[in-house]
Amino acid sequence: MTVYAEVIGDPIAQSKSPAIHGYWIAKLGLDADYRAAHVTAEDLAGYIARRRADPEWRGCNVTMPHKQAVIPLIDALDPLAAKIGAVNTIVPENGRLVGYNTDAGGFLEPLRPYLALEHLFRMARVLGTGGAARAIIAALAREHVVIVLAGRNPDKARALLDELDPGGEHHVAPLDHFAEPTDFAFDEREGCFDLVVNASPLGMAGQPPLAFDFSHVPPGSIVYDIVTHPVDTPLLQAARAAGFRTVDGLSMLIGQAAEAFGKFFGCNPPREDGDAELRGRLTS
Repeated sequence: MTVYAEVIGDPIAQSKSPAIHGYWIAKLGLDADYRAAHVTAEDLAGYIARRRADPEWRGCNVTMPHKQAVIPLIDALDPLAAKIGAVNTIVPENGRLVGYNTDAGGFLEPLRPYLALEHLFRMARVLGTGGAARAIIAALAREHVVIVLAGRNPDKARALLDELDPGGEHHVAPLDHFAEPTDFAFDEREGCFDLVVNASPLGMAGQPPLAFDFSHVPPGSIVYDIVTHPVDTPLLQAARAAGFRTVDGLSMLIGQAAEAFGKFFGCNPPREDGDAELRGRLTS
Protein backbone atom coordinates (compact mmCIF):
# COMPACT_ATOMS: atom_id res chain seq x y z
CA MET A 1 0.00 0.00 0.00
CA THR A 2 1.51 3.33 -1.11
CA VAL A 3 0.40 6.05 1.25
CA TYR A 4 0.00 9.60 0.00
CA ALA A 5 -0.61 13.18 1.00
CA GLU A 6 -1.51 16.10 -1.22
CA VAL A 7 -2.12 19.80 -1.50
CA ILE A 8 -5.55 21.16 -2.34
CA GLY A 9 -6.59 24.55 -3.68
CA ASP A 10 -8.23 26.44 -6.50
CA PRO A 11 -6.12 27.06 -8.55
CA ILE A 12 -3.41 24.55 -7.69
CA ALA A 13 -1.07 24.24 -10.69
CA GLN A 14 1.27 26.92 -9.29
CA SER A 15 1.91 25.08 -6.01
CA LYS A 16 5.51 24.18 -5.20
CA SER A 17 4.43 21.71 -2.51
CA PRO A 18 4.58 18.59 -4.74
CA ALA A 19 8.15 19.45 -5.73
CA ILE A 20 9.18 19.99 -2.10
CA HIS A 21 7.55 16.90 -0.60
CA GLY A 22 8.41 14.77 -3.63
CA TYR A 23 12.08 15.68 -3.26
CA TRP A 24 12.10 14.65 0.41
CA ILE A 25 10.18 11.42 -0.27
CA ALA A 26 12.73 10.42 -2.92
CA LYS A 27 15.69 11.32 -0.69
CA LEU A 28 14.33 9.14 2.12
CA GLY A 29 13.23 6.32 -0.18
CA LEU A 30 9.73 6.27 1.26
CA ASP A 31 6.96 4.20 -0.27
CA ALA A 32 4.81 7.30 -0.45
CA ASP A 33 3.52 9.93 -2.83
CA TYR A 34 2.55 13.59 -2.67
CA ARG A 35 0.08 15.02 -5.16
CA ALA A 36 -1.72 18.20 -6.12
CA ALA A 37 -5.52 18.11 -6.21
CA HIS A 38 -7.65 20.80 -7.77
CA VAL A 39 -10.57 21.20 -5.36
CA THR A 40 -13.24 23.83 -5.93
CA ALA A 41 -15.30 25.43 -3.19
CA GLU A 42 -18.32 23.45 -4.38
CA ASP A 43 -16.47 20.13 -4.01
CA LEU A 44 -14.60 20.87 -0.78
CA ALA A 45 -17.05 19.01 1.48
CA GLY A 46 -17.15 16.08 -0.94
CA TYR A 47 -13.35 15.95 -1.07
CA ILE A 48 -13.09 15.79 2.73
CA ALA A 49 -15.73 13.07 2.90
CA ARG A 50 -13.97 10.94 0.28
CA ARG A 51 -10.57 11.23 1.92
CA ARG A 52 -11.95 10.27 5.33
CA ALA A 53 -12.72 6.84 3.89
CA ASP A 54 -9.34 6.36 2.18
CA PRO A 55 -6.90 4.32 4.34
CA GLU A 56 -3.94 5.33 2.15
CA TRP A 57 -4.49 9.08 2.66
CA ARG A 58 -2.16 10.66 5.21
CA GLY A 59 -3.52 14.19 5.01
CA CYS A 60 -3.32 17.32 2.94
CA ASN A 61 -1.98 20.81 2.82
CA VAL A 62 -4.61 23.45 2.24
CA THR A 63 -4.02 26.55 0.18
CA MET A 64 -6.23 29.36 -1.02
CA PRO A 65 -9.16 29.74 -0.97
CA HIS A 66 -9.91 26.92 1.50
CA LYS A 67 -7.88 27.72 4.65
CA GLN A 68 -10.92 28.92 6.56
CA ALA A 69 -13.64 27.07 4.68
CA VAL A 70 -12.29 23.65 5.75
CA ILE A 71 -12.65 24.39 9.47
CA PRO A 72 -16.34 23.37 9.79
CA LEU A 73 -15.62 20.18 7.82
CA ILE A 74 -13.01 18.71 10.19
CA ASP A 75 -13.23 17.40 13.73
CA ALA A 76 -10.65 19.29 15.78
CA LEU A 77 -8.26 22.23 15.63
CA ASP A 78 -4.80 22.52 17.05
CA PRO A 79 -4.79 25.50 19.47
CA LEU A 80 -2.54 27.60 17.24
CA ALA A 81 -4.73 26.97 14.18
CA ALA A 82 -7.76 27.94 16.26
CA LYS A 83 -6.01 31.14 17.33
CA ILE A 84 -5.06 32.05 13.77
CA GLY A 85 -8.45 31.05 12.42
CA ALA A 86 -6.95 29.27 9.41
CA VAL A 87 -5.85 25.72 8.60
CA ASN A 88 -3.13 24.81 6.11
CA THR A 89 -2.60 21.18 7.13
CA ILE A 90 -5.16 18.43 7.82
CA VAL A 91 -4.10 15.08 9.29
CA PRO A 92 -6.15 11.99 10.19
CA GLU A 93 -5.46 11.12 13.82
CA ASN A 94 -7.23 8.32 15.68
CA GLY A 95 -10.29 8.46 13.48
CA ARG A 96 -10.55 12.26 13.53
CA LEU A 97 -9.41 14.92 11.09
CA VAL A 98 -7.28 17.49 12.91
CA GLY A 99 -6.42 20.90 11.47
CA TYR A 100 -3.06 22.55 11.98
CA ASN A 101 -1.41 25.76 10.85
CA THR A 102 2.25 25.24 9.97
CA ASP A 103 2.57 28.66 8.31
CA ALA A 104 3.34 30.26 11.68
CA GLY A 105 6.18 27.86 12.45
CA GLY A 106 7.45 28.05 8.89
CA PHE A 107 7.56 31.82 9.08
CA LEU A 108 9.48 31.81 12.35
CA GLU A 109 11.97 29.08 11.41
CA PRO A 110 14.63 31.33 9.76
CA LEU A 111 14.23 33.85 12.59
CA ARG A 112 14.81 31.34 15.41
CA PRO A 113 18.58 32.05 15.78
CA TYR A 114 17.78 35.72 16.36
CA LEU A 115 14.75 35.12 18.58
CA ALA A 116 16.81 32.81 20.79
CA LEU A 117 18.76 35.86 21.94
CA GLU A 118 17.72 38.19 24.75
CA HIS A 119 16.40 41.55 23.55
CA LEU A 120 15.49 44.79 25.25
CA PHE A 121 12.72 45.32 22.72
CA ARG A 122 11.28 43.55 19.68
CA MET A 123 9.38 45.30 16.91
CA ALA A 124 8.12 44.22 13.48
CA ARG A 125 6.68 46.34 10.73
CA VAL A 126 4.27 44.01 8.90
CA LEU A 127 2.99 45.18 5.52
CA GLY A 128 -0.30 43.62 4.46
CA THR A 129 -3.53 42.54 6.12
CA GLY A 130 -4.57 39.59 3.93
CA GLY A 131 -4.72 35.90 4.78
CA ALA A 132 -0.96 35.43 5.00
CA ALA A 133 -0.71 38.13 7.65
CA ARG A 134 -2.87 36.18 10.11
CA ALA A 135 -0.29 33.46 10.78
CA ILE A 136 2.55 36.00 10.81
CA ILE A 137 0.84 38.24 13.36
CA ALA A 138 0.00 35.32 15.64
CA ALA A 139 3.54 33.93 15.38
CA LEU A 140 5.20 37.26 16.17
CA ALA A 141 2.84 38.01 19.05
CA ARG A 142 3.81 34.69 20.65
CA GLU A 143 7.44 35.84 20.48
CA HIS A 144 6.60 39.08 22.33
CA VAL A 145 7.13 41.26 19.28
CA VAL A 146 5.40 44.64 19.13
CA ILE A 147 3.75 44.88 15.71
CA VAL A 148 3.14 47.87 13.48
CA LEU A 149 0.59 46.54 11.00
CA ALA A 150 0.25 48.50 7.77
CA GLY A 151 -2.60 48.10 5.34
CA ARG A 152 -4.64 50.06 2.88
CA ASN A 153 -7.45 50.06 5.45
CA PRO A 154 -6.13 50.91 8.96
CA ASP A 155 -9.47 49.93 10.50
CA LYS A 156 -9.07 46.41 9.10
CA ALA A 157 -5.52 46.33 10.45
CA ARG A 158 -6.72 47.31 13.93
CA ALA A 159 -9.48 44.71 13.86
CA LEU A 160 -6.97 42.03 12.88
CA LEU A 161 -4.62 42.91 15.74
CA ASP A 162 -7.49 43.04 18.23
CA GLU A 163 -8.68 39.63 17.09
CA LEU A 164 -5.33 37.85 17.07
CA ASP A 165 -3.62 39.48 20.07
CA PRO A 166 -6.17 41.56 21.98
CA GLY A 167 -3.82 42.19 24.90
CA GLY A 168 -0.91 43.37 22.78
CA GLU A 169 0.32 46.95 22.58
CA HIS A 170 0.43 47.01 18.80
CA HIS A 171 -0.01 49.83 16.31
CA VAL A 172 -1.48 50.39 12.86
CA ALA A 173 -0.46 52.59 9.95
CA PRO A 174 -1.69 53.19 6.41
CA LEU A 175 0.38 51.25 3.89
CA ASP A 176 1.35 54.39 1.99
CA HIS A 177 2.96 55.77 5.15
CA PHE A 178 5.97 53.58 4.37
CA ALA A 179 6.18 54.73 0.77
CA GLU A 180 7.28 58.25 1.70
CA PRO A 181 10.67 59.14 3.25
CA THR A 182 10.88 59.84 6.95
CA ASP A 183 13.44 61.79 8.95
CA PHE A 184 12.65 59.84 12.12
CA ALA A 185 15.78 59.49 14.25
CA PHE A 186 15.93 55.91 15.47
CA ASP A 187 17.18 55.48 19.02
CA GLU A 188 20.10 53.32 20.10
CA ARG A 189 19.30 49.88 18.69
CA GLU A 190 21.81 47.82 20.64
CA GLY A 191 19.99 44.81 22.07
CA CYS A 192 16.88 45.31 19.95
CA PHE A 193 15.25 43.08 17.36
CA ASP A 194 13.77 44.87 14.35
CA LEU A 195 11.99 43.21 11.46
CA VAL A 196 10.25 44.34 8.28
CA VAL A 197 7.88 41.82 6.68
CA ASN A 198 6.16 42.07 3.34
CA ALA A 199 3.09 39.90 3.97
CA SER A 200 1.31 41.23 0.89
CA PRO A 201 1.37 40.04 -2.73
CA LEU A 202 2.92 43.35 -3.80
CA GLY A 203 6.15 42.70 -5.66
CA MET A 204 4.98 39.31 -6.89
CA ALA A 205 5.16 38.65 -10.62
CA GLY A 206 2.06 40.16 -12.19
CA GLN A 207 1.37 42.40 -9.18
CA PRO A 208 2.26 46.08 -8.65
CA PRO A 209 5.57 46.74 -6.87
CA LEU A 210 5.68 47.42 -3.16
CA ALA A 211 6.33 51.12 -2.62
CA PHE A 212 8.64 51.23 0.38
CA ASP A 213 11.25 53.75 1.53
CA PHE A 214 14.13 52.34 3.55
CA SER A 215 14.35 55.41 5.75
CA HIS A 216 11.66 53.56 7.79
CA VAL A 217 14.02 50.67 8.57
CA PRO A 218 16.07 50.86 11.78
CA PRO A 219 19.76 49.96 11.58
CA GLY A 220 20.40 46.24 12.01
CA SER A 221 16.94 45.20 10.86
CA ILE A 222 16.02 42.00 9.03
CA VAL A 223 13.91 42.42 5.89
CA TYR A 224 11.67 39.42 5.16
CA ASP A 225 9.57 39.04 1.99
CA ILE A 226 7.18 36.06 1.85
CA VAL A 227 6.71 36.39 -1.94
CA THR A 228 8.10 33.31 -3.75
CA HIS A 229 7.73 34.37 -7.40
CA PRO A 230 10.23 35.83 -7.87
CA VAL A 231 12.22 34.58 -4.91
CA ASP A 232 14.65 37.50 -5.03
CA THR A 233 12.15 40.34 -5.00
CA PRO A 234 12.92 44.01 -5.64
CA LEU A 235 12.37 44.62 -1.90
CA LEU A 236 15.04 42.08 -0.96
CA GLN A 237 17.45 43.39 -3.59
CA ALA A 238 17.05 46.94 -2.29
CA ALA A 239 17.43 45.76 1.31
CA ARG A 240 20.72 44.01 0.58
CA ALA A 241 21.98 47.06 -1.30
CA ALA A 242 21.19 49.12 1.80
CA GLY A 243 23.14 46.70 4.02
CA PHE A 244 20.26 44.86 5.70
CA ARG A 245 19.98 41.14 6.36
CA THR A 246 17.26 39.44 4.32
CA VAL A 247 15.02 36.37 4.39
CA ASP A 248 13.17 35.20 1.28
CA GLY A 249 9.80 33.53 0.83
CA LEU A 250 11.25 30.08 0.14
CA SER A 251 12.41 29.99 3.76
CA MET A 252 8.84 30.17 5.02
CA LEU A 253 7.53 27.86 2.29
CA ILE A 254 10.08 25.13 3.00
CA GLY A 255 9.77 25.57 6.77
CA GLN A 256 6.01 25.12 6.81
CA ALA A 257 6.31 22.14 4.45
CA ALA A 258 8.87 20.47 6.74
CA GLU A 259 6.52 20.68 9.70
CA ALA A 260 3.65 19.25 7.65
CA PHE A 261 5.87 16.47 6.23
CA GLY A 262 6.52 15.16 9.71
CA LYS A 263 2.81 15.02 10.45
CA PHE A 264 2.05 13.21 7.20
CA PHE A 265 4.84 10.65 7.10
CA GLY A 266 6.04 10.37 10.70
CA CYS A 267 9.64 11.38 10.05
CA ASN A 268 11.67 14.52 9.56
CA PRO A 269 12.61 15.56 6.02
CA PRO A 270 16.30 15.49 5.04
CA ARG A 271 17.63 19.03 5.39
CA GLU A 272 21.28 18.46 6.22
CA ASP A 273 22.50 20.73 3.42
CA GLY A 274 20.42 23.66 4.63
CA ASP A 275 17.96 23.05 1.77
CA ALA A 276 20.55 24.11 -0.81
CA GLU A 277 19.78 21.37 -3.34
CA LEU A 278 16.03 21.75 -2.87
CA ARG A 279 16.27 25.50 -3.32
CA GLY A 280 18.24 24.97 -6.50
CA ARG A 281 15.52 22.73 -7.87
CA LEU A 282 12.75 25.15 -6.93
CA THR A 283 14.45 28.10 -8.59
CA SER A 284 15.86 26.40 -11.71
